[in-house]
Amino acid sequence: MGKAILLLEDGTTFVGRSFGAEGEQVGEVVFNTSMTGYQEILTDPSYRGQMVVMTYPLIGNYGVHSEESESERLWLSGLIVKEYVDVPAQGMMAPLAPFLIQHGIVAMSGIDTRALTRRIRRAGAMPAILSTQRFETQELLETLAASPTLIGRDLVREVTSQEPQTWSVGTEDAPHVVVYNFGVKHNILRRLAGHGCRLTVVPADTPASAVLALRPHGVLLSNGPGDPEALTYAIRTVERLLDKVPIFGICLGHQILGIALGGRCMKLKFGHHGGNHPVRECATGHVLITAQNHNFSIDCACIEKNVEITYTSLNDQTVEGLRHRTLPVSSVQFHPEAAPGPHDAHHLFDGFLNDMKRVGPC
Repeated sequence: MGKAILLLEDGTTFVGRSFGAEGEQVGEVVFNTSMTGYQEILTDPSYRGQMVVMTYPLIGNYGVHSEESESERLWLSGLIVKEYVDVPAQGMMAPLAPFLIQHGIVAMSGIDTRALTRRIRRAGAMPAILSTQRFETQELLETLAASPTLIGRDLVREVTSQEPQTWSVGTEDAPHVVVYNFGVKHNILRRLAGHGCRLTVVPADTPASAVLALRPHGVLLSNGPGDPEALTYAIRTVERLLDKVPIFGICLGHQILGIALGGRCMKLKFGHHGGNHPVRECATGHVLITAQNHNFSIDCACIEKNVEITYTSLNDQTVEGLRHRTLPVSSVQFHPEAAPGPHDAHHLFDGFLNDMKRVGPC
């Protein structure tokens, strides 16, 4: 293990050991409070443009396994942990470091991740540079200053698919769901396929007319990375689909839907990242423990009067769910498919299926 340095935009520096690929990466540093599931986090396209600090202190202890990935590759800019374990406790599992090196991901261990997390909580998520090649502070600051931030940046085009794909064939009478791939996690597709759905996954810029030509029973707006207000093409598409077909949005899909319904997006100080976020169901007061991964939130000040808030965060009272009062359109900011995370919200897929069964194909 060689030397690695993490330099935050405000000049805060952490020096540790490299255990991933050699190189230098820039990204916004966020912390994730999940105690397990680092492989799912590494392969989540929503982390494009970000570096992840794991608050759980021991990472690598159970290795990696091909069936636990949420996409075909690793998307984040860097991984930062307190202690890296190179020999998995389960002997049949592959170690984490070669997996990172194979995908060109810079990783760092041996620093006080609690101090780093506290810094992010106080000052907010901020751009940083992680390097195993250069260690001169001024040079790194200059590189960081010249790098783009997440605000106004379309990262979805970097993670979406290029062609439509059939994920699950199903039976002829099965509900047909068109999934907009803004950076979709595989477990969303697994959950829908597990409910017997036929799935067609389409690129993020697919026109509404092309989707309607497929005569879907419903449209799912997936998770994904970056600033939702930069995705003007996706927002316009959702506006054209609103009264045509049942829609269910997850995470970035929720934000895109919220903007299409008249809302605005605001950037959170340090976001929500982890598998232990409590949300309150407004109608019942019931509390769900949820998996979350987002840096932006919907501001409902300008949203349509026909839209109700269905869930709110118990941590900061931000909007966590929306539903249209007259159309079969709803969304949640959290991840009902989890992976990693609790299963409290799995039933939300049942609600989407009920909407599709009630309305039928478009």
